[in-house]
Amino acid sequence: MIASYVGENALFEQQLLNGELEVELTPQGTLAEKMRAGGAGIPAFYTATGYGTPVGEGKEVRSFNGRHYILEEALRGDFSIAKAWKADRYGNLMFRKTARNFNPLAITAGKIAVVEVEEIVEVGQLDPDEIHLPGIYVNRLIQGTFEKRIEQRTVRDA
Repeated sequence: MIASYVGENALFEQQLLNGELEVELTPQGTLAEKMRAGGAGIPAFYTATGYGTPVGEGKEVRSFNGRHYILEEALRGDFSIAKAWKADRYGNLMFRKTARNFNPLAITAGKIAVVEVEEIVEVGQLDPDEIHLPGIYVNRLIQGTFEKRIEQRTVRDA
């Protein structure tokens, strides 16, 4: 598993401690760039993040303008599974709030991308300026049903 954070999951912790799961911890920004590079067809990139730490151990090091950088390989998966807010029938996607941070990158990094959305509309109903990821990256589109447990409307008595 390649991740930037793995805490608070008892099953994951048990698998890690029992040697059933191999984990590569990666700084969050580096993880995002690994996915972006994978989706863009860039095989690797240099970053200063992680140099001189356990993250950089065993990785190629180069110096540019007197600063050390480590070579990070792009991340590309057979499948990517992500969520978007809305899509048209061609798979053009709109994301809400923090879902725009990693979900588009994850989708482009998968050879086959499966995206679950809250709403599917007809082609032409989405404003082209509001499409965050074109449908060319989406292979399967699923309309899900969602219970938004953390969203609560609270009002006070008049």
